[in-house]
Amino acid sequence: MINGLDFRRLRRSGLALGAFALSATFLLPAVAPDAPAFIRTAMAEDTQKADVSRVVSVGGAVTEIIYALGEEGRLVGRDSTSTYPEAAKTLPDVGYMRQLAPEGIIAVNPSAIVAVEGSGPPEALAVLKEANIAFTSVPETFDKAGIPTKIRAVGAFLGVEDKAETLAKSVEADLDAAVAEGAARADGERKRVLFILSTQGGKVMASGQGTAANGIIELAGAVNAVGTFPGYKALTDEAIVEAKPDVILMMDRGGEHAAKAEELFAMPALSLTPAAQNKALVRMDGLHLLGFGPRTASAVRELNAAIYGKKANASQ
Repeated sequence: MINGLDFRRLRRSGLALGAFALSATFLLPAVAPDAPAFIRTAMAEDTQKADVSRVVSVGGAVTEIIYALGEEGRLVGRDSTSTYPEAAKTLPDVGYMRQLAPEGIIAVNPSAIVAVEGSGPPEALAVLKEANIAFTSVPETFDKAGIPTKIRAVGAFLGVEDKAETLAKSVEADLDAAVAEGAARADGERKRVLFILSTQGGKVMASGQGTAANGIIELAGAVNAVGTFPGYKALTDEAIVEAKPDVILMMDRGGEHAAKAEELFAMPALSLTPAAQNKALVRMDGLHLLGFGPRTASAVRELNAAIYGKKANASQ
């Protein structure tokens, strides 16, 4: 033993990183075309009898779930999207979930990694498998049913199924109550919401179908004003005017990254929308709003109140 680390693991890790550096160009073509299925299948063996005493969590919702289960004592690292609860910020940051570097994760000497689906890149995950670090991928869907599924998946990997089932049922009941008001709202009363990811370069990047923003808008009983395309897309001025959003929704980035209300509504296309006329801008914490974790019921209530319960304004 050297400083508490297993020499054989370090040697395997070093060999894996060396192979990655020398052959990354060969790994990518072999893995990338169907990487998610390949990785889940290839790494499934590690989840059966995995050592989960030292865990790296990747994905804000995954980290929140681990804390909600009371299993945070296992954590030795987290990704940069894992900013809640506050205590999580004291853990080593291994990088952004979609741009993970194997050496950053191996440096904290984990026995296991639990990552939300879509984490990567695939070649980095392949290197971590070669280092014999147990891995599981937690399914990601942006709907009500997906949250208890995440909780049960994390609980199963950590071997705390009973605790996970209790938490899943509690969260499920809270979600049912939170979305009830929105679900009962008549179609003619549903407001049109435009989620803007950014306005960099004067272009409005908005969310369509299959996104977390679309999911939370629907759970709050509103309508995605541009829900006709998949993913995120830069909108033309004509598309913004035609969308006729009643409310603009954005993440509360703060500092220099925050778009000021007056600047936002001064943009030519946005200035012609009902949202601009009513100065209806709602800002919410990004992880709370889009995380689809244990706090989503709270996010639904907050968004519903901002859209319907009181007049949305630039100070929110």
